[in-house]
Amino acid sequence: MLTHIAIRDLVIVSHLELELTAGMTALTGETGAGKSILIDALGLTLGEKADPSMIRGGCERAEVTAGFDLGRCPEARDWLAEQVLDDGDECVIRRVLAREGRARAFINGRPASGAQLKALGDLLVDIHGQHAHQSLLRPAAQRALLDAYGGQQPQAARVAELHRRWRELDTRFRELTAAREQRAERMDMLRFQVQELTELNLADGELDELDVEQRRLANLGNLQGTTAALLELLYDGEGALRDQLGHAGSELAGLAGIDPRLTETRELVDGATVQVEEAASNLRQYLDDLDMDPGRLAEVEERLARIHDLGRKYRILPEQLMDTLAERAAELAALEQDDQTLGTLEADRAAAFMALLEAARALSEARHAAAARLGDTVTAAMQELGMGGGHFAVAVETGADEQVGASGLDAMAFQVSANPGQPLQPLAKIASGGELSRISLAIQVATAELGRIPTLVFDEVDVGIGGGVAEIVGRLLRRLGDARQVLCVTHLPQVAAQAHQQLKVQKQAIDGQTYTEIAPLANDARVDEIARMLGGTEITATTRAHAAEMLRGAG
Repeated sequence: MLTHIAIRDLVIVSHLELELTAGMTALTGETGAGKSILIDALGLTLGEKADPSMIRGGCERAEVTAGFDLGRCPEARDWLAEQVLDDGDECVIRRVLAREGRARAFINGRPASGAQLKALGDLLVDIHGQHAHQSLLRPAAQRALLDAYGGQQPQAARVAELHRRWRELDTRFRELTAAREQRAERMDMLRFQVQELTELNLADGELDELDVEQRRLANLGNLQGTTAALLELLYDGEGALRDQLGHAGSELAGLAGIDPRLTETRELVDGATVQVEEAASNLRQYLDDLDMDPGRLAEVEERLARIHDLGRKYRILPEQLMDTLAERAAELAALEQDDQTLGTLEADRAAAFMALLEAARALSEARHAAAARLGDTVTAAMQELGMGGGHFAVAVETGADEQVGASGLDAMAFQVSANPGQPLQPLAKIASGGELSRISLAIQVATAELGRIPTLVFDEVDVGIGGGVAEIVGRLLRRLGDARQVLCVTHLPQVAAQAHQQLKVQKQAIDGQTYTEIAPLANDARVDEIARMLGGTEITATTRAHAAEMLRGAG
């Protein structure tokens, strides 16, 4: 509920701070005192359009701050959490208007957009009156209220969930169906590519092995000739290095016997002799193992050409061919699965649609029954509120099966005939603001325990009524205040006397400037205000006694 509101430099309000409580609060005062300013200020915090002309003359900016207790408003807490604007059970909304530049808004100290203010405001306050928005004019709010009144909220939630499931299946089915021709062409191409790459049968490391083998076979003559010449030089030829090292070793062995310092040198020469012998042995083995098949080179080059041709065809490196095969095979498998899924998906979609229709039809039946009950209840309340002969109805029109949506099959509208003999019209087309306010009051009272919005504001719901009807309006507002917080702007003492608390709005002129102030009334001050409303500017003992009696009766 609304716990406090602070206004600075807005219209004719210089500075104002108000603490508000639960129950019904009446705002009273002389005509033109500025009672609507509080409603306008609250509207600004709820996302209403900001106009620089609302800034007090001589000031550059205006500011409105409203605080709310969210203890009984879980929807608002959840919304704030989703927007990362939450701050426990408290919420502070601040709106700043600037004569130059754009208005700014803050929720719990963090910048917020106008759309966010409106979304949050729709969960916190509902303003009923001639010049303000009210949720009861919105089809979605009418549907939600009827479902709450009839206890169909679980059914409505199930219909919404079944519709979401059906839409998912339907969207997937349409996507697969629309892409079927393209998918078939793609699958034909993939099958060819997978077959072509599979037939290549390229093994891991094969490309490197083929490159090495191709170089060897292409240089076979050079390898044979040079290897044979080296073998002659090292071991087989006349004056071969092996013989020369052997002779040097023998000579060093004799010399080392004379001078032991040559022993290490002899050992190095002997080691070199052994290594030359091993090298010659390896060269002889290499010559024996060289492949002399002249046809093998052609085979290797043909295989390499095939691999490189496919690499160019697919515009990839040859070593990426097997990865491409795996990718194409996986895509082909997924597309083939899609084709298999299409039949199953079609059956699932049909089953989901039938489940949705069954739930929507059951919801429609319950709505029709609830609509009749709500119509009778609100019609009875209208008779009490000075609208004798008036009639209220909830028109529920059930559409064709193919029109089913997240809210079911039904389109609905709250309809009213304000006077006997007049046809029913949509609530939004009611011409009289006072009638609209009283009808809204009747609906709110009839559904007081079902409403989600914790604070209701009624701006002059007593227009055009008086006497006993005014007292009934006051009692209904007080009863509504037992369930939710109610703020009511009124000119009637019968209504004001029923309030749990009363605020007086008065205007003053100081040094050529006009100021409005709002102050809570208690005890004698409240009696005086009720007496003023009863008897005008002159308050007599009789009017004061009458006022005190009205307050005692309300209490």
